Amino acid sequence: MRKVIMLLVGIIVVLTTILGVAVSRDEAVASVNGNKITKDDLYNLLVTQYGQGALDMLVTDEMIKLEAKEQKVNVDQKEIDNEINILQESYGGKESFNMALESTGVSLDVLENDIETYLLTKKLMAPTIEVTEEEMENYFEENKDSFAHLEQVNARHILIKDEETALEVKEKLKAGEDFAELAKEYSTDPGSAQSGGELGYFGKGEMVEAFEEVAFSIEINTISDPVKTEHGYHIIEVTEKKEAKEANFDENKEVIEETLFNQKMDSQYTTWVEELKSEYEIETFLE
Repeated sequence: MRKVIMLLVGIIVVLTTILGVAVSRDEAVASVNGNKITKDDLYNLLVTQYGQGALDMLVTDEMIKLEAKEQKVNVDQKEIDNEINILQESYGGKESFNMALESTGVSLDVLENDIETYLLTKKLMAPTIEVTEEEMENYFEENKDSFAHLEQVNARHILIKDEETALEVKEKLKAGEDFAELAKEYSTDPGSAQSGGELGYFGKGEMVEAFEEVAFSIEINTISDPVKTEHGYHIIEVTEKKEAKEANFDENKEVIEETLFNQKMDSQYTTWVEELKSEYEIETFLE
């Protein structure tokens, strides 16, 4: 459902446009060599291509909100904010998320409204969905590798083309100059230079061998001598480490239950909506 949210918001924008052109539809929205393209032209195109799907979604959303009111089911702002945070993390941070949102032309208010509908749906469907202990244990066994944690390090680096300059930068670091500032000034790695050389967490097998060997061997907050790879000379600092950890069912039980619940919710959603429709008087008047 979370993945569906970002797809649906695009339809909402289209529907907003449809409703917006419903008045004064002979007014021009564009022209080509003086030939007008009217709001009526735009309206007809949007209704033909997207109208029924968008209208069905609006009808379903309204029905869900009425059902939630009937059953006294509510969603507060804290719950919505939590979902926003999850989406932001999935995009790699708030900045990337906002850029993605801006590229779709969707406002945060529209997205929050859609998330509210999703959460109401989840609460309304919850009594009909059961996730058993056996299902969770089976899922854990089938996906055990994904719950294990391999050894990881969190590091930053300064990549320099020649050894002489790399040694000069190492001396500056020894003298107490700031690692992040030197990375911005000297590093030739376009992916990390402006973020102070930050690489984030990585496990074995993700970096070139010489770099990885040093990164996993030095102590936290230790700065390495220049390490030569095919990319140049790396000065590495490890800031954090995560030890390898075997998969544990109890520690991941909540995540597994949520995953299985969402799978069942997705598979049962269409049937649930159709059953709900039978309880409401629905009329549509789309031309």
